[in-house]
Amino acid sequence: MKICLLALLQLLAAAALFGQMPHLSSGTLRRFEQFASKFVDPRTVDVWLPDGYPSAGKYAVLYMQDGQSLFDSAITWNHQEWGVDETIGALLRDKKIQPCIVVGIWNDGGYRHAEYFPQKAITYMNDSARRELMPLLKNDPRGDRYLKFLVRELKPFIDSSFATLQDPAHTFIMGSSMGGLISLYAICEYPELFSGAACLSTHWTGIFRKENNTIPSAILAYLRDHLPDPGHHRIYFDHGTQTLDSMYGDFQLAVDSAMHAAGYTAKNEKSLVFGGADHSENAWRKRLQIPVIFLLGLSP
Repeated sequence: MKICLLALLQLLAAAALFGQMPHLSSGTLRRFEQFASKFVDPRTVDVWLPDGYPSAGKYAVLYMQDGQSLFDSAITWNHQEWGVDETIGALLRDKKIQPCIVVGIWNDGGYRHAEYFPQKAITYMNDSARRELMPLLKNDPRGDRYLKFLVRELKPFIDSSFATLQDPAHTFIMGSSMGGLISLYAICEYPELFSGAACLSTHWTGIFRKENNTIPSAILAYLRDHLPDPGHHRIYFDHGTQTLDSMYGDFQLAVDSAMHAAGYTAKNEKSLVFGGADHSENAWRKRLQIPVIFLLGLSP
């Protein structure tokens, strides 16, 4: 009931704000409404171009989930934002990261959970876990279809429409909560396309309860079988300690152990805890520069 009400509020708020362009502190925005797909429902895609684009020649690409929450809190459903234009614009001006553009993929409202859950992890679940999870997915897991939309339709469009570096070394993906899960799933399923993923406040529980919940164990089992080669990939994790983030600590430690067992080190995996931080865009905005530098940072 809680997630259904939240989804309804998001849909109503998005409808009220539909069509409004965000005010930016840096860069420009290209908006593509009703971006069509054979795999998922149409959605808006925002492409943020930094000041001076395309003077740098070719640009790395950072794909971000929940694109409607990246810019301008005045027009977001909860009046919070990631502050992408402020943070990444400043990092570019200070020459702390390589030239990049940001592709903000709006979520599908009521099907956000279904699109963002790592679909193949369901095969690792027992019947009890499946019965509890599937209603949240509307009995229609869409994670694999969502990734097909991203890699077969959206990425080719971006690469043909903008001055991008198309190789995996310059292609990254980021999200928070369920968006963190699908970003991790993307680099596991398509390691030949993405070299880095940032997963903030990753919603390891899948549902909204920690106790007697075996879903995280299923996700962990999937990861052990599908983590990409640590020699060519970087993965960032973090979480806070308040609200939903208070459930994640034990599960994140188990994931970190699996990462280390797979050969990841401090060079290509970062896992941070932010004491007192909650599960919100305001919290993610405060630390956005850390994963961005981890993925796109220039060597000193």
